[in-house]
Amino acid sequence: MERDFFTSLLILLATAVVVVWAFRRLRLPPILGYLVVGALVGPHGFGWLPDNEQTRFLAELGVVFLMFTVGLEFTLPELLANRRLVLGLGGSEVLLGTLLAATLAWWLGVPPQGAVLVGGAFAMSSTAIVVRQLAEQMELSTRHGRAAVAVLLLQDLATLPFLILLGSAPEAGAGWLALAAPFVKGLAVFALLFLAGRWLARPLLHWVASVHSNELFMLFALLIVVASATLVHLAGLSAPLGAFLAGMVLGETEFRHQIEADVRPFQEVLLGLFFATVGMLLDPLQMLSNGPWVVLVTLAFVVGKGLLVALLARIFGERPAVGLRTAACLAQGGEFGLLLVAGGLQAGLIPQPHGQVLLAAIIASMALAPILVRFNDALARRIAGLPQRIQTGPEGLIEQESRELQGHVVIVGYARIGQNVATLLQEDSYDFVALDLDPARVRETREMGQPVFYGDATRESILRAAGVERARALVVTHGRPGAAVRTVALARRLNPDLVILVRTRDDTHLAELLDAGATEVLAEGLEASLLLGAQLLVLLGRPESEVAERVAAIRADRYHLLREFIHGAEEGEEEQRYRVHLHAVPLPRDAFAVGRRLAELDLGGEVQISAVRRAGITVPAPTADTRLREGDVVLLRGRPEALERAESYLLTGAP
Repeated sequence: MERDFFTSLLILLATAVVVVWAFRRLRLPPILGYLVVGALVGPHGFGWLPDNEQTRFLAELGVVFLMFTVGLEFTLPELLANRRLVLGLGGSEVLLGTLLAATLAWWLGVPPQGAVLVGGAFAMSSTAIVVRQLAEQMELSTRHGRAAVAVLLLQDLATLPFLILLGSAPEAGAGWLALAAPFVKGLAVFALLFLAGRWLARPLLHWVASVHSNELFMLFALLIVVASATLVHLAGLSAPLGAFLAGMVLGETEFRHQIEADVRPFQEVLLGLFFATVGMLLDPLQMLSNGPWVVLVTLAFVVGKGLLVALLARIFGERPAVGLRTAACLAQGGEFGLLLVAGGLQAGLIPQPHGQVLLAAIIASMALAPILVRFNDALARRIAGLPQRIQTGPEGLIEQESRELQGHVVIVGYARIGQNVATLLQEDSYDFVALDLDPARVRETREMGQPVFYGDATRESILRAAGVERARALVVTHGRPGAAVRTVALARRLNPDLVILVRTRDDTHLAELLDAGATEVLAEGLEASLLLGAQLLVLLGRPESEVAERVAAIRADRYHLLREFIHGAEEGEEEQRYRVHLHAVPLPRDAFAVGRRLAELDLGGEVQISAVRRAGITVPAPTADTRLREGDVVLLRGRPEALERAESYLLTGAP
């Protein structure tokens, strides 16, 4: 049996590596790749793997970790501050979408419990695909981006009642009244876990953290996930429900980010196995025989759901163009829809023919999702009869905002080092353009009015858009040596006179970067030891001019004198991190801080307001009499856990 299990796991992982790699090369969502993996190796494909209890167990573990991270990311202050969109637009979409689809499914012969699951699957969209695509297009902070994210937040939360229904699995012949009992039980379990988490979680986490052992902390985080899922499962409900509740409670603690980092590797691998097991349920022969129905249901997801979202967005006060763009972003099925349909099939709540059509339609709509999100503006303008904009991708926005620059600096990588370089340039009034691949960082820095763009500097079109041919210097600050070499070589070809400065962690790729055209390469370890030694020589009485000459000579010799040393047995990366962060908080209309002076706000002693951005103008060190308005962006400075409390206070008034 062990040999069979490991052989099955080997086949699944090997196929996944090849297929997911191919999907990434084609810029398609990895979720679709895992579904194809399951269809290929499953009983309806090549038959290499059976759909048995072992694979289903691994798949359910993936869902457990997914719901735990969803709970970690759920914040009540964010929900309350954006309640018009989250509760209003999102709640209406989930309720009406579920009701319409469930009624139609029941009319077509699906049992009541299965009909509710079908309705829930119709109401869900793909958070993974939509958020990533909007981030890459730098549209998360737009009106339609905020509306789409608000609806997705409510959809993720609305998964809980469907998980209760799925986990309880009433008898197939039971009526609608049989659905009430699981929800009552779910409320009781929720209250119990919430209180236990409030009273026990924080003290226990403090005790584990005081040991200063990363391994122990990670094991304790895994214990919390599995224990909460097990307790809820023993209560006769869905195990992922317990994981979500545990994540929601722990998300309110100062250990939230560390816990998320510890469990994410397990979540992503096991979640991939879940989607592979969903793919195993696909029967290509049934899909072909039901081809017209698959097309019809796919159109229902894209067209019907799109119309519903557009209509509701208009009712809740959004402009027609914003409503249509939001609809284009949400007009697809999602990963939670696949979860509900797959669970309904396995529990016998959804008949096989109906389930096969639904699975195929959800997958087809998810395949269309990147295209719909990518061209949401063009689709909305065509439907509304507005003139079309030229679609230029991220290069267009970068070029539009940097076309007037001459003799500026291009910063590649905008983490701590890149931001410090930008600060020094601003102090001396040098213009700069920054490129980064972290969507969250790009969004937050752009909200503060900084010229930062989402873009891959290894692409010629991105560098041209940033004006590297007119630039005076280029600075590479990220720690990816392969990408740095390609960026340097490309920039040197586009501008032979460009000053190129590269930061690396060590000297491994120093010669390669210099040969590619870098003017200077600063290896952190070598440069730190060189400066430390130089300062020591000055303090010991050597003339500064002589020390400066020796430092210049060592750099010119590519640090050859310092590149050989005796390696020890306990070497590792530096663990001490910079703990003071900056965080931008946009203020929506219903935020607690709107209308109040800074002097009236009690942020505590650990957080300071560094700046306020209003109407495109950043005001550093605002006075205590500054009165905040709707749309202001407040820049906070402090430790991560204190920043979270301060953001909650600004949005809801809760201390």
